Amino acid sequence: MLSRLYRLLVLSLTAALALTACGSSAEPTAVRIGTQPWIGYGPWWIAQEKGIFEKYGLKAELVDFIEDKEVNAAFASGDMDAANLATHTAVKLYAAGLDLKIVLLEDASYLADAVLAPSSVSSIAGLKGMKVAYEEGTTSDLLINYALLQNGMTLADIEPVFMPASDAGATLIAGQVDAAVTYEPYISAALADGKDVKILYSAAERPGLISDVLAVRADLDPKVVTALLKVWDEALTFYNSKPDEAKAIIAKAVGASPEELKTAFDGVQFYSLSQNKAALSGEFAVALKDVANVAQSIGLLTSVPDLEKIVDVSAYP
Repeated sequence: MLSRLYRLLVLSLTAALALTACGSSAEPTAVRIGTQPWIGYGPWWIAQEKGIFEKYGLKAELVDFIEDKEVNAAFASGDMDAANLATHTAVKLYAAGLDLKIVLLEDASYLADAVLAPSSVSSIAGLKGMKVAYEEGTTSDLLINYALLQNGMTLADIEPVFMPASDAGATLIAGQVDAAVTYEPYISAALADGKDVKILYSAAERPGLISDVLAVRADLDPKVVTALLKVWDEALTFYNSKPDEAKAIIAKAVGASPEELKTAFDGVQFYSLSQNKAALSGEFAVALKDVANVAQSIGLLTSVPDLEKIVDVSAYP
């Protein structure tokens, strides 16, 4: 009789423990991620569409912003747990005192960030005295300043016209400015609508200058960071194995068709976790210094912070 009661007690305790474990594992961790309509952030939309976040115990909210300054402000205020940022923006926020960590190099742009101009303009030097539209403080700002520096010029040699990247190409086509600096999908849209519009200068002129990272709050649970990294890698694996379906998901998220974004996808390189492990301590570390130095030279940074402290790979699986 006692043996029977003992067995029943053990079975009851085992069942209770199992229910407790299931209850805790069934509660996903909420995480808010700031993003923008840029294909370099595409794997996150794939993850959302394919339920990959849930697979790793996360309840992710992708919060879309149009302008860089909006997502920057939301992240800086603590409203976001993580944010997809241009590399120079992450450095700028860190230099300003925001306690963040770069945990992932997401992509590098080659042909997906560019200066657009009419065929009558044959070089960057030809922009002297012209109106150039771009979004201040963004990758477009970095690119046009770098292009000018490479040609012995500064912003004083052109007439900057500040506006969102989403409007710059359309403003050029409307004839309200002489050139525009923007990124995909706005480049492809401008090239399709403006018959006399061409790419005058692109990020391919300085590989690594224009790149994007995932930045997280420094106090974000390392387990959440590890889960995010696994989500990215699985979504990127899906992208590489089923490119047509993946590109359709990304195109829908940025408000374009896969056909319209063909040159955009061709102009961007994504980085997997294995590539990150090598890049974050190698080529990216070098590029990060270049980005910071260029940003400082054009006034986006007053000083270059200690860049060795901004990159954190401690949560890598």
